[in-house]
Amino acid sequence: MKTYVLVGTGYRGLWSYCEPLVREYADVAKLAAVCDINPKRAKLVGDYLKADIPAYTDFDRMLREQKPDVVIVTTKDCAHEQYICKALEAGCDVITEKPMTTDSAMCAHILETEKRTGHKVAVTFNCRFMDFYVKIKELLMSGLVGDVLSVHYQWLLDTSHGADYFRRWHSIRANSGSLLIHKSTHHFDLANWFLDDEPVKVNAFGTRRFYGHTREERGERCCTCPYKDSCEFFFDIDTEDGGRLKMLYKDCEDADGYIRDRCLFSDVIDIEDSVSLNVKYAKGAVMSYSLTAHSPYECMKIVFNGTKGRLECDNAFGVETIKFYDRAGQCLHIDRSRVRKLPGGHGGSDPAMRDRLFRGWTEDPLSQMADTRAGAMSIGIGIAANLSMKEDRAVYLSEFLGDFYPEMKQRK
Repeated sequence: MKTYVLVGTGYRGLWSYCEPLVREYADVAKLAAVCDINPKRAKLVGDYLKADIPAYTDFDRMLREQKPDVVIVTTKDCAHEQYICKALEAGCDVITEKPMTTDSAMCAHILETEKRTGHKVAVTFNCRFMDFYVKIKELLMSGLVGDVLSVHYQWLLDTSHGADYFRRWHSIRANSGSLLIHKSTHHFDLANWFLDDEPVKVNAFGTRRFYGHTREERGERCCTCPYKDSCEFFFDIDTEDGGRLKMLYKDCEDADGYIRDRCLFSDVIDIEDSVSLNVKYAKGAVMSYSLTAHSPYECMKIVFNGTKGRLECDNAFGVETIKFYDRAGQCLHIDRSRVRKLPGGHGGSDPAMRDRLFRGWTEDPLSQMADTRAGAMSIGIGIAANLSMKEDRAVYLSEFLGDFYPEMKQRK
């Protein structure tokens, strides 16, 4: 029986970790306490779950008093590093939500502290457990495509999903590192995992032309906006998600001032809503990647061009399509019509990942469990892309990861 504490009692912290720990994993795990800078939201966990869960606002005190085996970090991204490193120093292992952190200095601190203390950090990339991506990984591992020569990768977020990042703390670069760190870390990790390879060099471009201060008819937040009856992006925090967001954020905002339904057109927004980049990999593959956060529809498209043919994978409008074209021009359709949709968050991937985290595992044939190296390589693309846009140049990941992984310095 391991004891766990959690810091960051937002949506993901409460419903993806606290509730399952209490209701599904009580035979192998104990949630000993939670911590949040907002005391009302921290207390809400025990009240909601009808359980005796001590609530702290002082993380150091929680560590001293509870002496947990494992710390779960689900705070905003820029705070991950401080909690991860404090937990490691206190003798705990860590489970952290992606992204591992948001910039190169904080990444270096995590890598150094993990190495020095000997305790371990697991980074939760739940996309590795989604059935669609598992199938792609299996096809690539089977040798169907041969050696992968190039990748074309496109991710579209619609104006419900994509827009929501611009209402929240994510839209401020100091908090999230930009969508290239917060959101694209999922996508970059999948690419690294699919290719079983590591990125070397990144060149990137980005713009913000849809969200941010692009219209005058705007207010501070949706619920008090004078234009809410005419705005196509009106977000009703009182009813959205069955009232969960009101309970977790609006009802607690007097304690910390965090507004969950801020206007999408606020002038505090300073991250890109469209990005395009190129990545060179160690084994020779090159990848083109684009993210659009204001698409009319949601879609993921990824294509692998290999020595034996072309694998095209598409997930749009809830329909999964996988096709392979061989060198003779023949097309093989990988039937996805009878795939069983698993219950639980993110299409069943969260429960599968939690089982590994809390019940343990002895075999990992698809390398689905991710460590700090995987965490560093995924945010590494985003960090390099941000630097590339800032300095208008191509950036090598070895510039900020080479001291920890010396072999990267030899990759050109």
